[in-house]
Formats: sequence, structure tokens, C-alpha cells
Amino acid sequence: MNRTAFITGATSGIGKATAEIFAKNGINLILCGRRKNRLDQLQKELSRAVKVFTLQFDVRDKEEIQKAVDSLPKAFSKIDILINNAGNAHGLDSIEEGNMEDWDAMLDINVKGLLYVSNAILPQMIEREAGHIINIGSTAGKEVYPKGNVYCASKHAVDAINQGMRIDLNQYGIRVGAVNPGLVETEFSNVRFKGDDERANNVYKGFDPLKPEDIADIIHFVVTRPNHVNIADLVVMPTAQASSTIVNKKV
Repeated sequence: MNRTAFITGATSGIGKATAEIFAKNGINLILCGRRKNRLDQLQKELSRAVKVFTLQFDVRDKEEIQKAVDSLPKAFSKIDILINNAGNAHGLDSIEEGNMEDWDAMLDINVKGLLYVSNAILPQMIEREAGHIINIGSTAGKEVYPKGNVYCASKHAVDAINQGMRIDLNQYGIRVGAVNPGLVETEFSNVRFKGDDERANNVYKGFDPLKPEDIADIIHFVVTRPNHVNIADLVVMPTAQASSTIVNKKV
């Protein structure tokens, strides 16, 4: 019987690439995001291979999340895999110059959003004593870099929540792990720099960054290990990257 995966932030980047590789390998999909047109297009493309259902919500809204999960039809009511992928970065400012709206967005989406979605999905996994949760973190959750302050704090929180989840859910046989990417070429930098394409594109110049498909391939590997294997915490960077601040750029 095919498994079903619930993916947040599925309309672009790592989430979209993960949906695509899951579909190729027969995993049914519940795709979540805020942009309905993208969800509809993805559903159209991937439903040729597997069953696909879409949910439009903002991970910052816990009532909306619960309502969406409760609305799932019977064919999608058993969630085997949860990919907590939705996340963002807003701004790259020194702490004394930080924008409080940016801070709220990062903490609300990266931390509270992950908790809200997990809270809505966990009861059924606990009842079955089965399930696999993958939390998408970042190398920013392993170190702090200049002007990373609140974004790094949010990803350090994801790292701590991932560890806490694994401990607390161990008694139910639920697997929990994190994949922590370094520099991945997605819309991430466009969001961080608020549409400044030139500044965003400069982030990835002079070296070969990771692609969303690279991370999706790793996520698929993680969720296809035998039941007695849990990959608890994985960090992946492009070869040119040694740390958040050390990147071997040929420019």
C-alpha cells in the first residue's frame, strides 16, 4: 500500500522538488502552501503518477491548519510522512537595526508554524504508533553568523524541537529526523532580500550551490530506510561551502 506524505511549503524550492521525487516513487501527496495557483499546477502535474490533494493555508494560523487537516478526505486521512519544510528568512540586518516585523515572520513561520502543523498531525501517528517526521532545518541552526541573529535563532529552535520531538515520540515508535541544508539556490534569497534580485543572485555566484533536487533526493533516501533505521540529524552543504561564512567563490 502506498504511503502518504504531507509536505508544507510545497509550492517552490525544496518542498516542490520533494513532492516531485516522492511522486516518481509512488508516494501519495498532501501538498500545502499559500499560493493556490501553484498548488493547482503541481496537483495537475503530479496526479498523473500518484494521488494528490492540496491544502491552502498559512502555517502561522493554527486554527486554519487544524481545519485544513480535519477536512482531509478518507483516502488522505492516514499520514505516514510529515515534511515540515515551510520556512523563510526576512532581512539580513545587524541586531540593533532589525525590523520587528521580520523577526515576527521568521519566528512565527519557522518555529510556531512547524509546531502548529506537527500538533495537527501527531495524534493520528501516536494512535497508530507509526510515522516519520522530517524537519527541514539549516546550517544556520548549527552556528550563528554575522547579521543572522533572529534567523539563526529560529533555526536553532528547529534543531532543539527536532531533538525534543525525537525524545518525546520515541515511546510511540515514531521516527524523527532533520535535514539541515547549507546554500541552496531557491527563492529563499529573493524573499530574504525582499525582491532585490541582484542582491539575491549574488549569493549564488562564483560556485555551484546545492539545488532543491539535491535536498529532495536526500529526503527521499531518509524516508525510505528500513523501519529500524532513523537518520536523526543530517547536515549537507555544497562542496564549495565550509561554513556559513566560508565559501570558496571563483570570482
